[in-house]
This record gives sequence, C-alpha cells and structure tokens, in this order.
Amino acid sequence: MDVTLALLAVVALVVLTTSAGLVFRHRQGRARSVDSGEVVDPAVLGADRLGAEATLVQFSTEICSRCPGVRRVLSEITASRDGVHYIDVDLTHRPDLAQHFRVLQTPTTLVLDRRGTIRTRFGGAIERTVVESELTRLQKEPTRA
Repeated sequence: MDVTLALLAVVALVVLTTSAGLVFRHRQGRARSVDSGEVVDPAVLGADRLGAEATLVQFSTEICSRCPGVRRVLSEITASRDGVHYIDVDLTHRPDLAQHFRVLQTPTTLVLDRRGTIRTRFGGAIERTVVESELTRLQKEPTRA
C-alpha cells in the first residue's frame, strides 16, 4: 500500500470520527418532542402515582456516572414546582423497560404530561433551565382531550 494513500485514509477516518463525535455531543441533553399517544401506567415504572401537572421519569443504571447529577437536578426541580412528580427507574435489572421505552443510553429522562403521555425526551445529562422551560411549556398548554 502506498504511504500517501494510507495517510489519506487515516486522515479521512479521523475527520469522520471527529464529526460523528461532535454531532453526538451536540445532541446530548437536548429536548426532543415526543407524541407517542401511549399513556404510561405508573405501576409499570414501580411508582404509585403520577404528578398532577407533570412527571419527570429518569432511567438510570447502577454504573451510570452522570445519573446522580441528573437525579439531583430533577429532584431540585420537583421540590420547587407544585404538581410535578419525579420517578427514578433503575434499568440494571429491568431490560424489559429499557426495550419498551427505547432507552439506548443512561441517563434518559422523559417528561410526562398530567395524563401520563410522554411529551419530551432527553438523552444524556440535562440542564435545569431546559427541563424547566419544557415543564413551563407543558403546563401552559390547554388540557388535551
């Protein structure tokens, strides 16, 4: 193999992987609107209830390094907002839930409306302001029939 050709292949591979990494990093913590129509039963998540206004569901695992930080942020948000409930679901021994909710990474956070419909999805670490703006947007919407 020609040295020039090998060098060009290595440079192309580095550019490709760097680009893919930047795209992946850019998508972390971004809100993605979801309108699945599925109403989540809190018992499936191991909870007794949903929030009167909204519910924050965090999917985590025992080995997730970013999950404690997200747990802290979501707990603070829940404590500061009336009608918002927080549920933490450990997927370590529940691969059925990971498959059902299409969780490909932890932490993954879902925002459910007052009926339990999944409205927003976050992959990776989150920022408090982004979650709060999603909750505000959701709470301002008229009640869906």
